[in-house]
Amino acid sequence: MTMPKYVAPSCGAASFHCPHCHILTTHTWCEADLQHRAGSHVASLITHLAPTKFLWAICNHCQDHTIWHERQMIYPEGGTAPLPHVEMPADVADDFNEARGIVLKSPRGAAALLRLAIQKLMPHLGEQGESIDTDIQSLVQKGLSDQIQQALDTVRVIGNESVHPGMLDLRDKPETVAVLFDLVNLIVDEMIARPKAIKALYDKLPQSKPNAIGKTEGE
Repeated sequence: MTMPKYVAPSCGAASFHCPHCHILTTHTWCEADLQHRAGSHVASLITHLAPTKFLWAICNHCQDHTIWHERQMIYPEGGTAPLPHVEMPADVADDFNEARGIVLKSPRGAAALLRLAIQKLMPHLGEQGESIDTDIQSLVQKGLSDQIQQALDTVRVIGNESVHPGMLDLRDKPETVAVLFDLVNLIVDEMIARPKAIKALYDKLPQSKPNAIGKTEGE
């Protein structure tokens, strides 16, 4: 099952996927004095921030809200990252969601978790899951597309560099991590969801039709 295009929350945008109800819908924006308006679940997020105006976006579907400071979402945490693909294996989705939860506080930590998610994905693709490099090479030998190889390599390399000080400082480019979330979902879509959907369609064919597939005329 291919996921519909995810529209990430963006400061001032008229519509995006709500991080609470996950519906693509419009939002109503207003300025807010959070010291008086915010509940205890938000208070801890704003104590260390400069006393400037905050923006409050209300979802017109579920009526829940997102909170923005200097054009960055501060509540809910991880709200700008996409949800895991519906066909993502549970153990992989656990790391994906953990990465979503810390991406604002630690982009490098989120990148490392996404690399771990890729490693955990490998056994679901028929590989050993012990060495990402070896598994990717095995998939290439089996006919892996260039697009998915590039996606795998990007998540692998950036996730690996993020745990080695001095190699990559994602605090300077947190948008890089946002791309990694989309790439992991792309890999799941191409390697798990699409083959599953094709097989489901194939299984619906009358038995005589699958037997004829692959035969040339006259055989």
